[in-house]
Amino acid sequence: MKEEKKGVDRRPKKDLNKEMTRDFTLNLKKRLYKIQFKKRGKRAINEIRRFAQKQMWTRDVRIDTELNHYVWKNGIRNVPDKVRIRVSKKKNQDEDATEPFFCLVQHVDVEDFSGLRTENAKA
Repeated sequence: MKEEKKGVDRRPKKDLNKEMTRDFTLNLKKRLYKIQFKKRGKRAINEIRRFAQKQMWTRDVRIDTELNHYVWKNGIRNVPDKVRIRVSKKKNQDEDATEPFFCLVQHVDVEDFSGLRTENAKA
C-alpha cells in the first residue's frame, strides 16, 4: 500500500480574500419542492442568499432589485423554475462593517437555460 502523509492536502488552497465574479444557474424548482405555496417567494430569495453565502464564503449577501422583481413577477406561488445569477464578491468599503467582503447577487437575463454552465464572468 502507498503511504501518504497525514494532514497534507494535495489540492491547491483557495484564495478566499480576493474579489471575484461568477455566473450560476440555480434550479429553484428542486429547492422549493414540497414547500407551501404561500412561502415559496420568500423561500426562493432565502435559497439564493444561502447559495451565494456557500459559494463565495461571505455572510453579507445583497440581492439586487432586478433579481427580486424577477423572482416575484408571477406572485408568491409561481416562482420561476430556474434563474441565472451573477454573484460578485467585493470589498466592503464601510468602516464599521463586521465582514471584510460582501456579495452582490444580480439577475442575468437569458432566453434558454440549455448548455449554460458555471463560469467566471467578464467584469
